[in-house]
Amino acid sequence: MLVFAGLGNPGAAYALHRHNIGFMAVDTIAEVHRFDPWRIRFQGWAAEGRIGGEKLLLLKPATFMNESGRSVGEALRFYKLGPEALTVFYDELDLAPFKVRVKFAGGAAGHNGIRSIDSHIGPDYRRVRLGIGHPGHKDRVTGHVLGNFAKAEHDDLADLLGAVAAEAEWLVKGDDARFVNDVALRLTNE
Repeated sequence: MLVFAGLGNPGAAYALHRHNIGFMAVDTIAEVHRFDPWRIRFQGWAAEGRIGGEKLLLLKPATFMNESGRSVGEALRFYKLGPEALTVFYDELDLAPFKVRVKFAGGAAGHNGIRSIDSHIGPDYRRVRLGIGHPGHKDRVTGHVLGNFAKAEHDDLADLLGAVAAEAEWLVKGDDARFVNDVALRLTNE
C-alpha cells in the first residue's frame, strides 16, 4: 500500500488558493482513477483505490497546513507503513507556475506543511513539487501563496492537474523521471 497526501487548508474559502494545489492534485487523481468516496479519517479526508494494481490511500489533512504531519503520521502508523510509502503533493514557490519536479527527501525550504510532516515522520519520503511561481519579492509571498489562482491561470491549472493524474501510475511504479517527463510532454501538447 502507498499513501499519496495532498497538502492544503480545509474549507471553501481556501479552495482555489495556490497553497491548496496539493489538495487539487489528489482530488483529480481520485476522480480520474475512480477512487472510493472521500471519508473522514486520520484527521482529514481519505479515499481508497487502486492505480496500476497497487492499493493506494489518498489523504487530505484537515489539520490546516502547519499541522499536516499529524494527519499523515496517523495514516502511516495505522497501516504500519514507513515514510518510503509516502508521496506528498504540494505547492512550490521556487518552481515556475505549472511545472512539476519530484525529489526524495531533503529540507522543507520554508514550507510549513513539509516542516510539519518532517517533524512527525522524518524527511525520507517522496515529494511532488507543483510550481506556483514566486511573486518576485519576499514581502509578497504570503499574499501570493494564500491568493487564488487567477482566472487566466485556470486552464493551465486544469491541464497540469489532469496530466499529474493521468501519469500517476509512474509514481506508483517508482519511476519518478518518467512521471516528470510524461507530465511535461502532456503539457507541451495541450
